[in-house]
Amino acid sequence: MKQQPISQGDVIRYDLVALAIIVVSIAVRLVVVATGQIGLVQDEAQYWDWTRTPQWSYYSKGPLIAWIITAFTSIFGDTELGVRAGALFGSGVLQSVIYIWLSRLWKRPGLALATLFVANTAPMFLASGVLMTTDNPLLICWTASMFCLDAATRAEVSPGRRKLALAALVPLVAVGVLAKYMMLVFPVLAVVYVLWLRRAEDAPQGVLPHLVAAVAAGAALGFLPILIWNMQNDFVGFKHVGVLAGVAGKTAESLIRFDRFPDYFGSQVGLMTPWWFVFMLLGGLAATRQMFRGDQGALGLSRRQSGLLALFFWPVWGFFILWSFHTKIQPNWSAVSYPAGFLLAAIAFVRYWQADGRLRKVWAGLAVLVFMLVASAPVLPIPDHLNPTHRLKGWDDLGERVESLRLSAFDDPGRVFIFSEHYDMTAALAFYVPGQPRTYNVWISRRMNQYDLWPGPENKVGWDAIYVRKEFKDGPQAEVQRMFREISPPIHYQTTFRGVPARRFTIFLCRGYNGEWPRQYGQY
Repeated sequence: MKQQPISQGDVIRYDLVALAIIVVSIAVRLVVVATGQIGLVQDEAQYWDWTRTPQWSYYSKGPLIAWIITAFTSIFGDTELGVRAGALFGSGVLQSVIYIWLSRLWKRPGLALATLFVANTAPMFLASGVLMTTDNPLLICWTASMFCLDAATRAEVSPGRRKLALAALVPLVAVGVLAKYMMLVFPVLAVVYVLWLRRAEDAPQGVLPHLVAAVAAGAALGFLPILIWNMQNDFVGFKHVGVLAGVAGKTAESLIRFDRFPDYFGSQVGLMTPWWFVFMLLGGLAATRQMFRGDQGALGLSRRQSGLLALFFWPVWGFFILWSFHTKIQPNWSAVSYPAGFLLAAIAFVRYWQADGRLRKVWAGLAVLVFMLVASAPVLPIPDHLNPTHRLKGWDDLGERVESLRLSAFDDPGRVFIFSEHYDMTAALAFYVPGQPRTYNVWISRRMNQYDLWPGPENKVGWDAIYVRKEFKDGPQAEVQRMFREISPPIHYQTTFRGVPARRFTIFLCRGYNGEWPRQYGQY
């Protein structure tokens, strides 16, 4: 179906609606963050703690996340808003890229609005615009790179603009790699896409070598500081990724397991909501058929558009579905497949249901309901075991309690350090204890993390300490008992959030540190 020309007045109206969607969505997220409805998640607190020790890379991620948080905390302070301001800003940038791409390059502003609607009513996108994690800048770089790839491979684009689009891929790929290793997949998919275009005789002359040079340069620039850091640290970051991916360590011992797939597949449905998930798969299947069949098909896209979306959705998304039969896959590992996924869902939604306005309104109403529920979940009376935000509540209360004990229970509060056995606890204590002190992560029956690459408290012999554990525990581990002359009975502390019971912790008052600090290298 040939698209009808759109008047300048219609374009302006579409632009104003898009602006309203972006502004309102950011405003809702800002209210959630600014009113302190949820505390920092474990990775956010850890990334913030990284900013206090600048490095070229870190144990599990590149340095970009720490740089972004540093930039915004320099403006808003070391607060929850300061940590998450980058996510709020990033959600606006990502939505703007999507809208400009589809409305200007594809000449489909209506589809652009539908895509913004789908994205803003999917839990994954809602969360990525509130939580300052590496997926936020990664998705911006990935989506903008798809935009540039699309522009650079169109025959009707002028040589000057083609060169500009290819040149833009260099910093976009580089920054994406600094955000997350997954960006290294983009150059592979980009080359495959151009090879497919060449086979279909739809690629501009000579674009392939220039594309290869651009994405290779971007990948090299982004990967270089990460490589240097790993060379200086026994390649622990790469070893960690190998273990998580199931290609090294104990996770690589069994090839096929069937217990991981249900959880992972369920998480993918939850990230999109069941209805957008179905539309996404329908759109993906239709795009694949059109990619190989060559006609316009049911989606109203050109063959090259269908090929772009199919190639940037199925390979990554399908790989992790299959790999979940081998090892545990985190729900967000397939995040880079969702920029294409959101667009496929929007296209299928518009095309498959355009003949039934009532049904379309039902789906749209459900989507808006999800947006409202997710945005207000922190303050809704949802049972603790069903509320995904429950684990994010009570950190500030815990921090105040720890500080109160430090000041009241020890003869010399200035010679008291704080530690925990989990990295998320260690990071949360560093952020939420008043004064934001340096905290330590004791290595007991766990894998390595960034804290193990930094000095421990070995130079604090003779100091006292506060040891914090999750949930109610009967006592400290034997390794902790050997570190101190005396340890108090457990102090069970039930935190509260706005007067409502939140998470539970156990606190131990430790006296007379002897300098022992357990380390168990080799567990990545």
